[in-house]
Amino acid sequence: MTDTHSQEHTCKSCGNTFVGRYCNLCGEKVIEPKDRKLDAYLSKVLIATTIVDNKFVKTLWLTIKNPGFLSREYVDGRRVNYMRPLQVFFILNLIYFLVPVLRMFNSSLYTQMYVLPHGRIAQQIVMAKVKADGMNLQGFQLIYDDQTKSLAKLLIVIFIFLAAVPLSLIFRKKNRYFTDHVALSVELTCFNLAVNTIALTILFWIINKVLHLGNMGGAAYLNDITLTVLFVSTNLYFLFRAGGTFYNQKGKRLIIRAILGILGLFLALEAYRFILFFVTIWSL
Repeated sequence: MTDTHSQEHTCKSCGNTFVGRYCNLCGEKVIEPKDRKLDAYLSKVLIATTIVDNKFVKTLWLTIKNPGFLSREYVDGRRVNYMRPLQVFFILNLIYFLVPVLRMFNSSLYTQMYVLPHGRIAQQIVMAKVKADGMNLQGFQLIYDDQTKSLAKLLIVIFIFLAAVPLSLIFRKKNRYFTDHVALSVELTCFNLAVNTIALTILFWIINKVLHLGNMGGAAYLNDITLTVLFVSTNLYFLFRAGGTFYNQKGKRLIIRAILGILGLFLALEAYRFILFFVTIWSL
């Protein structure tokens, strides 16, 4: 039986002649009979539709454990051992889209009108909309909150580019392009999806169950202020680690830029929520 590794092949995609299982020009794999068996097919389907792929778990763990490392590897051209940042983002965003999680990237109508800096503008627009449609505010709020919940999950990619702007200004370096800052922003968004939405949802669900057993309510403390505090603290950790790993910052300069980075990310988040408000209003 001929060994595929030592056999010469002609690539079916680019026509290149090569030896081994993969084309050295385009990376096309030689399909063997075993690849067409049912178990091999089901294995690929499982990996494509779940997060059991070891590379995904490894990449996600590094995002949490050592922020900035994967972005540095990616922009420096070392990409084989990890999933690309956008691939991780789309998997996490799919989970975020399909599963009820914390609204870290979403804001209720009440928050838009009475908590966020653009609240006065939001109040004027909402009251005019309610009057024009002949509705009451309570009914409109129910419709708005349901609609914005779905749109927030679709528009989260906007936050990536908004967050890249302050990163490019605060951590400005000659050897970094704007796309490099976007790559770190993708990793940052993955970090927030994994930690501040999915993981915290599970954690708060467990805490709420425990408090419920003890006849204690914990839902009242889970509001937009709590989520903002969590966002600031976790992202400060991310920026401090990424500032050293990705931008090679040290000492007092790193501390100052990490704090400035938090302010920049907070402004990016508020800008995202402002855009989300107008898109939601426009879609109703």
